[in-house]
Amino acid sequence: MINRIPNNKQQLFDRWASSYDTLFPSVFYQAIHKRLLEYVELPKQANVLDIGCGTGRLLDRLASQEPTLQATGLDFSAEMIRQARAHNRHRPRIIFIEGNAIALPFAENQFDAVFNTLSFLHYDSPEQVFQQVSRVLRPNGRFYLVDITTGRQSESESAYVPVSPGGVRFYSRGARDRLGKQVRLNCLGHYHLLGPVLLTVFAK
Repeated sequence: MINRIPNNKQQLFDRWASSYDTLFPSVFYQAIHKRLLEYVELPKQANVLDIGCGTGRLLDRLASQEPTLQATGLDFSAEMIRQARAHNRHRPRIIFIEGNAIALPFAENQFDAVFNTLSFLHYDSPEQVFQQVSRVLRPNGRFYLVDITTGRQSESESAYVPVSPGGVRFYSRGARDRLGKQVRLNCLGHYHLLGPVLLTVFAK
């Protein structure tokens, strides 16, 4: 049986969606996005995927910087997707679809880069998410994982915190490295973006 994100967490994000871009977390995330893009390298006419895209702010920023970019945003919250579509300034180059990170509805080797920003902590099946990311990435593609870290450099396990429905899980550098190695994604480096928020870059 597929281990899915609990419905109550999905409903929580559905309720947040209409006001999400005016909340403090959104302002914080936008600062993270700006720092993240300093580390992003994309080929010309790149095709990218943003898992847990929320209201689509990261892809909006990327598309503004990359005029030939093609992108897909995916989120498990139907209301987040509705907001992203309503504010999509870059259609048809960017599309937004509802879906689950543990069963990505895409072909193998479809994307030059995959982004996951401050949503990995919500996933109950991190190994399955990594497997799916590796499947849809093209050879030499990049996976940009941004999330809060535990700060324990060599710890290989996650830290569970029951702060929301279903709780959240924070991953150290060692835990991220382990998840990547299991699906043959090579870690290219770890970079602190803001406070405890850590970017880890993987290559296929």
